[in-house]
Amino acid sequence: MIDKLCDEAVEEDTAVACFYFDFASRNEQSPVNMLGSLLRQLVSGLEGIPEVVVRSFRNQKKVIGGRGLQVAGILKMFRTITTTKRTSICVDALDECVPEHRMVILESLGQIVRESLNTRIFVTGRSHIRSEVERRLGGAAAFVLIEPTGDGITRYLREKLRSDTTPEIMSSALEENILQSISQLSAETYVPTIQGQSYSSLPQTRVLNGPTGQVSEVGPLGQSKWMSETGLD
Repeated sequence: MIDKLCDEAVEEDTAVACFYFDFASRNEQSPVNMLGSLLRQLVSGLEGIPEVVVRSFRNQKKVIGGRGLQVAGILKMFRTITTTKRTSICVDALDECVPEHRMVILESLGQIVRESLNTRIFVTGRSHIRSEVERRLGGAAAFVLIEPTGDGITRYLREKLRSDTTPEIMSSALEENILQSISQLSAETYVPTIQGQSYSSLPQTRVLNGPTGQVSEVGPLGQSKWMSETGLD
């Protein structure tokens, strides 16, 4: 999905930013860090840095200790950038985010698409957070259930095992055990997409396309995901 969006960004002069939540780093991946990362990606793709961004950073330096930007300030910069350029934002594995952080992030994503109809946001996560996404975004999110097949998972695993840097410790029995164990861990997941009304040209089917026709590029290995698409009036 991300590769497809990046290809379109080059062809159509649109912007793309991505963020992946990692369980091992979940405490460090705060709303400020996550939104700041997305903002830096968007700003780096511009020919020049907008004056509002420069001014906001300078104003924060005036605070004792040089305070970093807060969520409200970052969202203000998002509004400036995304209202002038079609933008796609991808947030993967939202279920790995700390619950209290996830609440702020969902509210922030909702604010971004309300204030910029040029923006579409794709979010992936496992099924247990679907109700939270629906609650935070109202009726704005559209969901698509994405389920990998056992054959697709097996092909993906075999490809990874072939590139193992320590093949001498891998026996045929161990390889088969890995393939069977991980394939059995497949669990239902959903993917929400939050989209602005004026950027509706990207069909949902493109999001599902991958090199094997599966969703291994969208979410964690061996897990089906949901994809929700939100159009806000």
